[in-house]
Amino acid sequence: VISTDHCPFCFKEQKELGKNDFSKIPNGGPGVEHRMSLVYNGGVAEGRISLNRFVELTSTAAAKIFGLFPKKGTIAVGSDADIVIFDPNEEMTISAKNHHMNVDYSAYEGVRVKGVTKTVLSRGDVVIEDGKYVAKPGRGEFLKRGLFNSPR
Repeated sequence: VISTDHCPFCFKEQKELGKNDFSKIPNGGPGVEHRMSLVYNGGVAEGRISLNRFVELTSTAAAKIFGLFPKKGTIAVGSDADIVIFDPNEEMTISAKNHHMNVDYSAYEGVRVKGVTKTVLSRGDVVIEDGKYVAKPGRGEFLKRGLFNSPR
């Protein structure tokens, strides 16, 4: 499984708390927005993993571990229509200047990646389109977990 805890703190006013005492630095960093591109670029585009393994690592295995499979983590009749439309050929340079996270830096600032998420559907509804969040507020749902299901 490849995931991110996505626990960002801005440098200004938050990370700067540890300037003179490292024990006061809030722990965590931003990562969720670029996770798919980073994994695709470093895995599939560089020949380290197959496209099927990419899907398994970023979707199916997590759904199984959290007891949400097959409602989540697969495209099948009866499953939620959670789908990512991903352009494997588009390239971008990661920067805090163009990301959508409410944080003033990126740990991957200046990294060029191949593979960009274009559209995201959640339960069949478009929630991200052309890289912009378009979902209506309050559309989330509580997901009751099942038992742990080994990803293998």
